[in-house]
Amino acid sequence: MEISILGLGSNLGDRLHYLTEGIRLLQEHQQIQVSDWSSVYETDPVGYTDQPPFLNMVVRIRTSLPPIQLLAAIQDIERQLGRTREVRWGPRTLDIDILLYGTMIYQDGELTIPHPRMKERAFVIVPLSEIAGHQVLPGTIETPLILLNKLKNKDGVRLWKRIEWGTVFGHIEN
Repeated sequence: MEISILGLGSNLGDRLHYLTEGIRLLQEHQQIQVSDWSSVYETDPVGYTDQPPFLNMVVRIRTSLPPIQLLAAIQDIERQLGRTREVRWGPRTLDIDILLYGTMIYQDGELTIPHPRMKERAFVIVPLSEIAGHQVLPGTIETPLILLNKLKNKDGVRLWKRIEWGTVFGHIEN
C-alpha cells in the first residue's frame, strides 16, 4: 500500500456535502483507505475568479492503485458527483487532485506528481501543513511548513470547520 495525499475542493451547491460524499466514495473503493484529513477551509478562487468561494481540504490515503489508476478512480468519483469540465479552474461540484504519491516524482501527458502548482497555492499548502507539515516533498528539501512560511498571500484561506470525520464515517480511523 502506498501513501498518497489528495486535495479536495468544491464551490457549487452544498459544498460540504460534496466533500463528504467524495471522502465516502474514496473510502468505499476496495483499494483506497482514508487514513487522515485536514480541517475544511473556505478559500477564494484562484485563476478564474468570477465564481463562488471554495471549500478545500486534503486527505491522506493508503492505496494499492498505481498513480494512473488512482487518477481514473478519483475522476470517476468526480463524475459520480456531477463534475463537469467546462471552464479551466472554473466552478465544480468536486475536484480531487493527487498532490503526492509516496516519494514518487512522475510525469506523463495526464498526470504530474507532485502536483505542479501546489507549492504556490495557499488553499493546498495550509491544509497540507496540518497533516504532513514536516514531510519533505519529493525532489526538494522543502516541507509544507517551510512552503507555508514562504507564501506571500494566505489571506484567501480561512478556517471554515474542523470535522471529526471518524464520527461521520465510523470506519475511518485518524
